Amino acid sequence: MQALLVFLAIAALSLLASNRTLMDPGRFPAVAQLAASGLLFLAFGALLGPSQLGALSAGDLTAMRPVLALGLGVVGLLLGLNLEPRLLRLLPRPVFVAALAHAGTAFLWVAVPLLGPLLFTLGLRPGEAVGAAALLGAAASLSSGHFAVLGYRSGKMERVHGLSVALLTMLDDAVGLGVLVLALVFGAATTPWEGMGLVALALLLGVACGVLIFFLIHGLSSNSGELMAVLLGGVALVSGAAAYLRLSTLLAGVACGATLALVGGQAVQQVARMLGRFERPSYLLLLFLVGAHIHARDVLAWALLPAYLGLRFLGKVVGGTLAQRIAGGTLELPQRLGYGLIAQGGLALCLVAEYLMLVPGTQSQRIFDVVVGASFINELLANRAFRHMLAKPKAPRESTS
Repeated sequence: MQALLVFLAIAALSLLASNRTLMDPGRFPAVAQLAASGLLFLAFGALLGPSQLGALSAGDLTAMRPVLALGLGVVGLLLGLNLEPRLLRLLPRPVFVAALAHAGTAFLWVAVPLLGPLLFTLGLRPGEAVGAAALLGAAASLSSGHFAVLGYRSGKMERVHGLSVALLTMLDDAVGLGVLVLALVFGAATTPWEGMGLVALALLLGVACGVLIFFLIHGLSSNSGELMAVLLGGVALVSGAAAYLRLSTLLAGVACGATLALVGGQAVQQVARMLGRFERPSYLLLLFLVGAHIHARDVLAWALLPAYLGLRFLGKVVGGTLAQRIAGGTLELPQRLGYGLIAQGGLALCLVAEYLMLVPGTQSQRIFDVVVGASFINELLANRAFRHMLAKPKAPRESTS
């Protein structure tokens, strides 16, 4: 009963935090930042989880695994639906190269230096160490554009600059998902070939569910009630089937959404708009459950955390400089772009949550704890770093001689 009351209270808070009035950065800037990032719900989950106050026990979290899988499926479906083939074809090549540059630089700066400690000090097999290092690098490569969105909405940043930064942060999602595939190939099964088969099966399941949803909504009228029923059933189908088969619900959701986006049509566009209404509440609930799974008393995780934070910060600054030089003539990017990419975003948490569900164990939990803790700290650092990016550089003093 206590766990049910806690979950219902968090669900009510997620609906309240999804209110557009509270999200107005002009009225309540601090509340808007907390609501936009989900930082508050992540902290609630960590505080009420088994390792702290214990309002939710380990058994409660196990019972809520289907809810967590459903949340990951919704995130994947939204990512897939946001793939606009026409828009992607219109983007010039330097934009993709710039996104790969800032994401790939952060990935290499984190994954390569941390591979040694994971391999030689923690006693992991080479495949496990490569998968763990790749997952840390994937989480580090991701950035959130919510500061840029809040910046131009509040008038602190030019709209074209904000949209350019947000576009780069959206494109780097492909890097994170690609590396998640690599981590699952090496860690989700006894051999890489079996892991590759599980990933392929998850993608095929998502494509099949996407085709099924399309045929179900294609013959329907524009009645919102019927579309809503089909949509919720489709989300539950792809998430539940993947979770039952112990496949990646996130990748299955992405494949399902991408299939619908490729097929297109007015019905698919209406489904995407309807699903967008559930995005904020489901995302905040997901962050609460992610925070509840953290183990705050792991000494080795606390030892890895400073190295991860420092390497990622440097990788983002260097990667942002490369991206600005590559696409500065195509996009209106700020000069100190890297400082605007410090916020890590929710997809990084989804990656490690998926890895924890499919590859359970001490090492997976440790990687999960490092990334969740770093996401919390990076959100606090990102506010000051973003203001540093917006500040105009001081003009050099003229010589008096």
